[in-house]
Amino acid sequence: MNTINPLQAGDKAPAFSLQNQDGETIVLADLLKQQQVLVYFYPKASTPGCTVQAENLRDEKDVLAQLNTRVVGISPDPVKKLKNFETKKDLNFDLLSDEDHAIAEAFGVWGHKKFMGKEYDGIHRLSFLIGQDGTIKHFFDKFKTKDHHQVVLDYLTKD
Repeated sequence: MNTINPLQAGDKAPAFSLQNQDGETIVLADLLKQQQVLVYFYPKASTPGCTVQAENLRDEKDVLAQLNTRVVGISPDPVKKLKNFETKKDLNFDLLSDEDHAIAEAFGVWGHKKFMGKEYDGIHRLSFLIGQDGTIKHFFDKFKTKDHHQVVLDYLTKD
């Protein structure tokens, strides 16, 4: 049994470079030169919950940008599947392929799950706000797929 142990606020975010839906290599350090990054992990492209979550983040992209925040989604899906998801749902942010789930493991979000009576290892739907200094500013674990974007916006505008 592989229980998860997610990184927390104050932890250094693991460096990563992963391929996006267009086959381009996206490097966290490069993104952080421009703005803070919301890294959200999701189990599977084009499934109902992941679609709602992605569409809501898509629709709030301009607001998030005004709050100096770029969104990056990470799943174990292959690049081709991510491209299909992006195209079908008209997504406007990078979807990164973590097929060997090494980055999910580094963030502590890969582990034991139960779904409809089946037990397996997979990605837990969790998000991290990474400051431009590479430190995790906030760990989001209390949200539903349909209100994830609002929980993030509430945090970013709480001051």
